[in-house]
Amino acid sequence: MSDKISSWNVAHRFEKRQLLIAINCAAALSILMFGYDQGLMGGVNNSKNYIDLMKFGYTKDVDGTPTPIVTNSLLQGGIVSVYYLGTLFGALLGGWVGDRIGRIRSIALGTIWGIVGACLQTSAQNHNWMICARAVNGIGTGILNAIIPVWATETSEHTSRGQFIAIEFTLNIFGVVIAYWMEFGLSFIDGGKSAFRWRFPIAFQIIFLLMLFGMIWFFPESPRWLVKVGREDEARYILGRLRGNTTPEERARADLEFREILQTSELEKSMTHDHSYLAMLFGYKSGKLHLGRRVQLVIWLQIMQEWTGIAGVTVYAPTIFSIAGFNAQKSQWISGLNNIFYMFSTLICVFTLDRIGRRWTLYWGSIAQAISMFLAGGLSRLAINASNVGDVSKASSYGAGAASMIFIYTAAFGATWLTVPWLYPAEIFPLAVRARGNAWGVVGWSIGNGWLVSTPLSIYLTRM
Repeated sequence: MSDKISSWNVAHRFEKRQLLIAINCAAALSILMFGYDQGLMGGVNNSKNYIDLMKFGYTKDVDGTPTPIVTNSLLQGGIVSVYYLGTLFGALLGGWVGDRIGRIRSIALGTIWGIVGACLQTSAQNHNWMICARAVNGIGTGILNAIIPVWATETSEHTSRGQFIAIEFTLNIFGVVIAYWMEFGLSFIDGGKSAFRWRFPIAFQIIFLLMLFGMIWFFPESPRWLVKVGREDEARYILGRLRGNTTPEERARADLEFREILQTSELEKSMTHDHSYLAMLFGYKSGKLHLGRRVQLVIWLQIMQEWTGIAGVTVYAPTIFSIAGFNAQKSQWISGLNNIFYMFSTLICVFTLDRIGRRWTLYWGSIAQAISMFLAGGLSRLAINASNVGDVSKASSYGAGAASMIFIYTAAFGATWLTVPWLYPAEIFPLAVRARGNAWGVVGWSIGNGWLVSTPLSIYLTRM
């Protein structure tokens, strides 16, 4: 069995929890890059050279600090949101490819798209160039987002699946933190006017992508996908390494799981279904599998995740804090501090997700986010009113209150809604369409993100 698997595969060296940790480290690298990419544009949008080059505004000195003034919010929002159009198409491509050529090669394909997109963004000379580059980069991210959660969940045990995914998304927010603080530090170089301030952070993501491309070939394929394509000996061996084959109890457990996967695969093959994306969307000929219902669940779960407002807070946090009364520099470091709290809040999910379940996690997260966002909006409005009448003391107090509510909001999101919508699709779809099912979730995420990211700035500026 093992001779069919490359000699350099880590499955030969590690087993059980060590192998699971190795797989999740590789998956986490992709998730970290994904978070870095999300947090990137918040700082890029404040770079003087970038604003001048893309021609959506200008900067002026306010208390000695270059402050961006946006004159074309549609263009600025469009550059940001076209990335999510790319992730939408990338997800559909990734789901289709992932079920045909496997998880490992699909991940490699996603990294290639990402590297090309990052190189194009780094060298962008105008907004048309940047829009195309963002779309290409988005396709790569979409492919990775469609495949990585599936690969991670298909190799994990069901009792610790939520825990592993939650840990991965802690690193997702660590990527956001890296992006924010890197760009905050670069803002002091040449007074924040250099092209290096925005080109280097964009180029930096290439390091993550090259690392992922180089290491992914050393990792085992999903045993479930191997069973699906008839490579049962390899699947049995990898499953034995994942679950352990030292004791009779471990071997019996691995064998039982293998037989369950095999039976499920044979049952799905015996049923006549149209597995095209369109058929899945409408549940055509899916019978008791109700694929249409499952697709709607994962799409709307991801859209609702973004409707909580997290995309606007992540990308436009400095703008939100400036509306609350903080100057440009202070808004930047408060945003970075907020993301550190955001990262640590995801650790709550590590201990609660597999204990209280998916739905209760979403319930309490929704309530906490609603209250904190409502208070953040109200306090921001009071801060603006106080500032307009010259009451600096009250404006400062209300602004601090609004900032604290944003901190609570992002912490509640990180502990709840961040993880569940990514875990759920990989758990509810049949093996035959699991990658494509997860791709529908990424489609929902792309729609929600693109919608939310392209509209908030216009609303904020109008209200100002």
